[in-house]
Amino acid sequence: MQLIEAEYLIETPLDPQKIAQVIAGEQSSGTFVRLASETDELRERAAARILAVEELEPVASPSLHSAFLEARGIGGPYRRARVRIGFPADNIGVNLATLAATVSGNLYDLGEVTGLKLLDIQLPAPYRARYSLPQAGIAGTRARLNLQGRPFFGTIIKPNIGMQVDEIADLVELLCESGVDFIKDDEVCANPACAPLDKRIPAVMERVRRYRDRTGRDVMMAFNITDETDAMRRHADLIEQESGACAMVSMNWVGLSAMQTLRGSTPLILHGHRNGYGGWARHPALGIAFPAYQALYRLTGLDHMHVHGMGGKFSDSDAEVTEAARLCARPLSPDGPANDCVLPVFSSGQWAGTLPATVNAVGSSDFMFLAGGGILAHPGGPQAGVRSLQQAWDAVVAGEALEKHATRHAELAGALSFYEGKA
Repeated sequence: MQLIEAEYLIETPLDPQKIAQVIAGEQSSGTFVRLASETDELRERAAARILAVEELEPVASPSLHSAFLEARGIGGPYRRARVRIGFPADNIGVNLATLAATVSGNLYDLGEVTGLKLLDIQLPAPYRARYSLPQAGIAGTRARLNLQGRPFFGTIIKPNIGMQVDEIADLVELLCESGVDFIKDDEVCANPACAPLDKRIPAVMERVRRYRDRTGRDVMMAFNITDETDAMRRHADLIEQESGACAMVSMNWVGLSAMQTLRGSTPLILHGHRNGYGGWARHPALGIAFPAYQALYRLTGLDHMHVHGMGGKFSDSDAEVTEAARLCARPLSPDGPANDCVLPVFSSGQWAGTLPATVNAVGSSDFMFLAGGGILAHPGGPQAGVRSLQQAWDAVVAGEALEKHATRHAELAGALSFYEGKA
């Protein structure tokens, strides 16, 4: 029997072994009482298995309120445990939404717990193989841009929202000339009245094609097509018609099923933006941790995934960002195919000074480094911003401190002087 293994952190004033039984029953063949129709044969086929319960240090106060426990006069201490449950894959089939409902579902609402977080999901290789692989991933994105041996340096259209179509096209042309590899829309700019996609895509791609034809160097533009599913497919088709290669989607707001549908209907590289993820993950005793989150969304077949940034402006620790990047850059299942890797995308307050830590985090050059203000706000202009990133990469390759390298490179020196302490 193939089992999909889910690992949880639970907090409860009750016996953690009992809560593991509740989780296994609630999310497979059981309910709060034994039913006559839940035969031994059915349980053998469909019941979830408790694989491990590892009790941790208790806490004095509950992380979350529970009216269920309060009504029964049940209080602390509040016991914590890591619990691993195996769910029969045949219960789910090839159904990503139901997979998510199985490993999460009503669990966050259980009255017996004062904390529950889905930490990780382990998928058997044969089960993972039933879902889409990335269309491009790391290797395919490198092939498209003919770029080897260094990170992808990209940026974001800024200001985030409010620019007109011709203003955006002018900025894209400037950024192409400045030497970026990748440009994307901000997550809040999808199809605004001031720059609708049906006007913006042709206008921007005309500038990108012109630059490509003149220089022989490609620049990838990721248009934010986040919307209801049919609209996303229409705009993906328009990107293809205009010789574009990439579409950006705010994964959390369109959902797993819409991402699957989009993947099945377009060959475009899908750039997954995780905005809103903090609502699922930031509380230490509630939600979905990144290892589990990325496993679910990677089954949609996306190609790039945001991991936030080292020393950036968001709440993630550098250790969390490092783990996220390394998870993306390896196959989803042990011994999985090499093309089952997504490109980790670093962003949020990134500039030349955060590049060395990023290289150390990934352990290779297989990542995308997005600097919005880190390029566009450089005191020497966008071209100097891009050059500062390139010079920082050269310093990393040479094993030289940025400060020393900057004594011979004005753009890097300008970045160190201007950005230090701002992120």
